[in-house]
Amino acid sequence: MAKDAPNLPKQLWGNIKGLTRPQRRESLAEYRENSSHSREFVVVGLGRFGTSLAMTLHEYGHDVLAIDSDMKKVQRVAQTLPHVVQMDASNIDALREVGAETFDTGVVCIGSDFESNLLVTVVLRKLGVRRVISKATTTTQQEVLLRIGADEVILPEHEAAIRLGRRLSAIDFVDFMELGADTGVVEIITPDAFADKSLHEADIRNRFGLAVIAIKRAADDTLLVSPGATEVMRPGDTLVMLGKIKDFDKLRQLVSSQDS
Repeated sequence: MAKDAPNLPKQLWGNIKGLTRPQRRESLAEYRENSSHSREFVVVGLGRFGTSLAMTLHEYGHDVLAIDSDMKKVQRVAQTLPHVVQMDASNIDALREVGAETFDTGVVCIGSDFESNLLVTVVLRKLGVRRVISKATTTTQQEVLLRIGADEVILPEHEAAIRLGRRLSAIDFVDFMELGADTGVVEIITPDAFADKSLHEADIRNRFGLAVIAIKRAADDTLLVSPGATEVMRPGDTLVMLGKIKDFDKLRQLVSSQDS
């Protein structure tokens, strides 16, 4: 087995290499700049993940073509999604017939059959779909999909587990929401070190690199958005902060030291 084809049958890898052509990938910045607010997505694979994705994109006003080889899955969403097709998405001629090459983004949500996942990913690239995102279940699959041309590969279960772990570990925080790989928003009850101090006095931005973007008053549930430097943090208030995850760890250490 060739080194660049881990765990793949030789015939399958040969078919993939035959379909793949060297081409310049569009950067994410270029993609966003060249895309209008309403975009077109082709979603292949209507399991739970693919169905939820297709419905969410449709609800946000985007045009969605949903594809699955299983007629039962197609019928299940046909009343909700206006454009659903039962077909083999690894068939490049069939994809051409439905105009898949005109779509901005292709998302391959096939989780149970990695061979089909690979073929559909390559076919979408071959057709010239501007951005191809594929779903993987392991990091090895992720590496292979990136090698054959996927612009982005997601591991939903792995990423959800990381987010849950961060939330569970943030025991001193009321809530945590991850915005990116290293950035998030937290809600925290005013630590004793900040109680009855203004934002200026606490100097949270300089000390921790965090921005207080809102304060929810404990007394009357009033929400102060973008509070000024003179706003005082009172005991029991909820502080909503934006910043890097590593900087929240510094704040967690402060809160933990107060409780010990």
